[in-house]
Amino acid sequence: MERYDAITAIAPFAAAVSAFDRLKDDLAGPRAAVLAHHELEELIEMQGREVLRLLFQGHLDLRARVERDQQQHAGTAGPVGPDGLRRPYRETGHHRELACVFGIVTVERCAWRHKGLSSIHPADAELSLPAGRHSHGLRRLAVMEAVRGSYDQAKAAIDRRCGKVLGKRQAERLVIKAARDIDAFYRQRTALPSTADTLLVLQVDSKGIVMRPEALRPATLKAHRATRRAMRTRLAPGEKPHRKRMATLACVFDANPAPRRPHDIIAPPDGRSPARAPRPGPSATAKWLTGAVVNPPEDTIATAFDQAEARDPGHLRTWVVLVDGARHQLDLIYTEAARRHVPVHVLLDIVHVSEYAAHAFHPPGTAEAEAWVAGHLTTILHGQAARAATEITAQAEQAHLAGAKREAADACVGYLTGHLNQLDYDTALAAGWPIATGAIEGACRHLIGDRLDITGARWGLPGAEAVLKLRALDDNGDLDQYWNFHLAEEHGRLYPAPDQHNFQITA
Repeated sequence: MERYDAITAIAPFAAAVSAFDRLKDDLAGPRAAVLAHHELEELIEMQGREVLRLLFQGHLDLRARVERDQQQHAGTAGPVGPDGLRRPYRETGHHRELACVFGIVTVERCAWRHKGLSSIHPADAELSLPAGRHSHGLRRLAVMEAVRGSYDQAKAAIDRRCGKVLGKRQAERLVIKAARDIDAFYRQRTALPSTADTLLVLQVDSKGIVMRPEALRPATLKAHRATRRAMRTRLAPGEKPHRKRMATLACVFDANPAPRRPHDIIAPPDGRSPARAPRPGPSATAKWLTGAVVNPPEDTIATAFDQAEARDPGHLRTWVVLVDGARHQLDLIYTEAARRHVPVHVLLDIVHVSEYAAHAFHPPGTAEAEAWVAGHLTTILHGQAARAATEITAQAEQAHLAGAKREAADACVGYLTGHLNQLDYDTALAAGWPIATGAIEGACRHLIGDRLDITGARWGLPGAEAVLKLRALDDNGDLDQYWNFHLAEEHGRLYPAPDQHNFQITA
């Protein structure tokens, strides 16, 4: 667009100038002289937002006036639509409202028409206006607030800053639309290179999200409907409401090897010597999170492997996969690794291993229970899990355990013997690999527990998926870059060029 004439540009901003003069007079008047500083802040914030809204409105009015007064370009018969056909007839006076971060403004533009064809508005493309009523700035603000807290809190925060420009249901729909390009964004990202000595670590875990009945998986919904409660007002001990749908999360990060010994992990039963401090484990760098509640777990695991292969396309690095022992996850991981012909070292989280069976022999929280766990964990960390299982069985026989206590001891033995291939901790410690799933456990608490699992929340499938992906995106530090990519994709969808099929818009 050509530079505006100075005199032509004055009139559209007259309302903004008048509002600024009123604010200036109020601040210089006797009423403001007795206000406390916080009251001055409120006054300037409220009237200042109106000044900004009028400035925005003035600029839109100026552009509308220029478009209205412009003559058709010489030698052309009107703009070409996305279908490749010209619209030769111009019609002025078309208006649409736009809710933005300053309030509500009106956009006036010309429509170009032709009989039998849909009208086009070139000014909409120049301004890159959204399909709906809410501006991209307001949409981004809704995303930033909604991924931090509940939608009620997000609406209250937006109302305080922008006025009443957005409803709660509208915010939910905007957040869902804002997440639509995340998968495409990560497909076109290039991972940072690392040396062959840098470990490539993958961690996988699952966590349930309370869903509305229509969003549950068929088997869970069937169990939910078939549940007969013993009490009307609450669940009886052992009863499950069957209201959750499992989300699968995955984490990929780099780490430099940090060799350790078993006593760096667990103190001996008689205590650790103060002469030598325990050596630290490997630290995560370039951490990347992903998760999904819509897609099955194998899709999330495949996405994590995609990220890992982008970091190590030649499979030159050491791949370490850490899980909590869920059999279906292990099967999916081995299947995906075999499909890609990549060697992986799968380990169980040592914290999960340590949680089994101590209470079968000693009361929880006692020094005896702690010493029992330390002794057997030391054996397991030395790579002798089979020996530890044999010793636990012998202890159970010697103590004549029965009932629930024997079941707990047998569960521990079964867990160890059923996962011997994933308990090679002596090799892991000597090579400097991580042996705990702290990164993905923290991600489950942060991504799901702190937002999707807040009290009283029940989710629909699109909303839960959008918030989960946006929180992961934000935790990865990619929100700013993604938003630019998303706006470019939105512009391409709304305002395709006549030869759009010949190229692809990128950020």
